[in-house]
Amino acid sequence: MNVELLLWIAFHVVVAILLAVDLGVFQRTPHKMSIREATVWSVVWIVAALLFNAGVWALEGSQAGLEWLTAYLVEKALSVDNLFVFLVIFSYFAVPAHLQPRVLLWGVLGAVVMRASLIVVGVTLVKLFHWVLYFFGALLVYTGWKLFAHRKEVVDPSQNRVLQVVRQHFPVTETYGAGRFLERRGGRLWVTPLFLVLVVVESTDLMFAVDSIPAVLAITHNLFIAYTSNIFAILGLRALFFVLAGIMDMFRYLQYGLSLVLVFIGLKMLVADFYKVPIGISLMVVGIILAVSVLASVLLPAPEKGPAEAADASPGS
Repeated sequence: MNVELLLWIAFHVVVAILLAVDLGVFQRTPHKMSIREATVWSVVWIVAALLFNAGVWALEGSQAGLEWLTAYLVEKALSVDNLFVFLVIFSYFAVPAHLQPRVLLWGVLGAVVMRASLIVVGVTLVKLFHWVLYFFGALLVYTGWKLFAHRKEVVDPSQNRVLQVVRQHFPVTETYGAGRFLERRGGRLWVTPLFLVLVVVESTDLMFAVDSIPAVLAITHNLFIAYTSNIFAILGLRALFFVLAGIMDMFRYLQYGLSLVLVFIGLKMLVADFYKVPIGISLMVVGIILAVSVLASVLLPAPEKGPAEAADASPGS
């Protein structure tokens, strides 16, 4: 059997088993995910990803193994940045704690389908039209600069265009009720606030994917490596959210690190025809940037809030 075909089969078997256990056992009834449960599932997904990476390394060689690990690390870091936005969305819609895992689960499954489709399209475009690499590289540099320059912008879920369209065409129930996405009343289909939250989560992830897919294609043009590393990175996102939810403010310098990573990867893509940066160096640079940004967030004291910021943060504001 072809080695890559064997890895394709192994990947889908592992993912199917983990999702079946998660859905069939732990998520059978909606409940608030504890820190312990979230931590266990986060570790399970990370260990599964690293074991799969070891299999890629052993069967496909060190180059493929390093590309997979680098792509996974970049996508995982970008996924953590998504969590800040998800926290804002849940706060805006006042989503009950026991329903948040349900939204994130379906959000992640939808993201898997979107990411897979975009990766296939992206790899195909790169192979057919070489100049697309320059477009993706410029997009990453621009995105990195925008992330750095506008790091304090606050996401406003009410301005989401898709959300506005849904509200215009469907009646919305007043409460979350039993936690369903749709309800039928008087022969008419109603959407619940939980469905609106899912719509915002999915459309937001689509915007993030526009940035993250070029990032992984800057690391590898191999469909198998790009696809499996990306999917492993986002499948553990739901559990990771509940691990980090209470300490996200600690990672205040992470966006600086992510912006530098995006700029570095974009520049790497732009100069690829003149100088190909070794994948080992790319992994080292990405790892150092992310490690420094996280350590700076933990070790450096948070800047004191001014009077205006303190007033905005007060409970009565």
